[in-house]
Amino acid sequence: MGAFITAIGTANPANRYSQEDLAQFMCDHLTNEPADHKKVKVLYRATGIQNRYSVLDDYKKKLGTFSFYANDPELNPFPSTNKRMSIYKEKALPLAISAITDCLGNNHLFSAFTHLITVSCTGMYAPGLDVDLIKALNLSSDIRRNSLNFMGCYAAMNAIGMAKEICDNNPKSKVLIVSVELCSLHLQKEQTEDNLLAHSLFADGAAALVIAGTQPVDEPALEVIHSASQLFVNGQSDMAWQIGDFGFQMALTTYVPKIIEGGIKLLTTKMLDQINLSISDIDAFAIHPGGKKILEAIENQLGITKEQNQAAYEVLKNYGNMSSPTVLFVLNQVWSKLKSQPNQKILSFAFGPGLTLEGLLFKNT
Repeated sequence: MGAFITAIGTANPANRYSQEDLAQFMCDHLTNEPADHKKVKVLYRATGIQNRYSVLDDYKKKLGTFSFYANDPELNPFPSTNKRMSIYKEKALPLAISAITDCLGNNHLFSAFTHLITVSCTGMYAPGLDVDLIKALNLSSDIRRNSLNFMGCYAAMNAIGMAKEICDNNPKSKVLIVSVELCSLHLQKEQTEDNLLAHSLFADGAAALVIAGTQPVDEPALEVIHSASQLFVNGQSDMAWQIGDFGFQMALTTYVPKIIEGGIKLLTTKMLDQINLSISDIDAFAIHPGGKKILEAIENQLGITKEQNQAAYEVLKNYGNMSSPTVLFVLNQVWSKLKSQPNQKILSFAFGPGLTLEGLLFKNT
């Protein structure tokens, strides 16, 4: 018995924006005072993000040519939730297929998959993305499906844990996990501290991975060794996600790094003690870059260096926080460097509403 990641793929929309350009869009349309402009630009520079991606092309257009936002200096009327979900339904499938193609190529025998797990917190419809993928890829009509919705940034970790349970119970299983997030659809008009922080971080992206119940012969794989989860209910109001009339509304306070800092060592110790390991046994880290302060808090608590955590900073710099696919971007980068080195252990973390901390341990085979 076992669960083995055999391939990981990632994808982003075509529209790539610099952090400076996105800050300028905010200043042009959603902040009125020069002091607020300065605040926005300082906040955006402090994130450590250089570029982000979006399915929307309005952020590089001039007023009068917008297709998603109203052609009004203050973007009134603001896009409704219905309009945003229409864009999600249109854009999520091709982005998911791009990630799957990056993972498996164009000639894979998709009918071999026994299970499909789709992950998203930025859009929902029914029949959903899972059904659209079955039709588009000619997956088996009797494939077992699960959809993890509205769990936030840690949801892909939960999907991997679910796939491990499936494969542990049936070694013939072959699971396709697809995570798609279109965070940029949910820009909010009210410039609260929570909204400003969320606007400065989040972006669009997708990732796909395959988990098999049998270790592939003569091919690299990542064995899923162990998982753990810890809920800190004192942080439930500091990271939350609600459906509003004008998109999905995020609560994201500056206290989140402190909560993670207070809990990450507990989760790590508990997780590694269960399998008789210590932090010194870990060879590499794949940590969800929820923000620069979160990464620094984890390094401080676990006694690891910024260099050991470099993959997380690279993903944050080049893509921003894409919610659930982000940790898979990091894991893909870390694994790519270790594929020729068997038995390397990778410890991975992600965080989300609740406040929830999730951990996974992988071993390169």
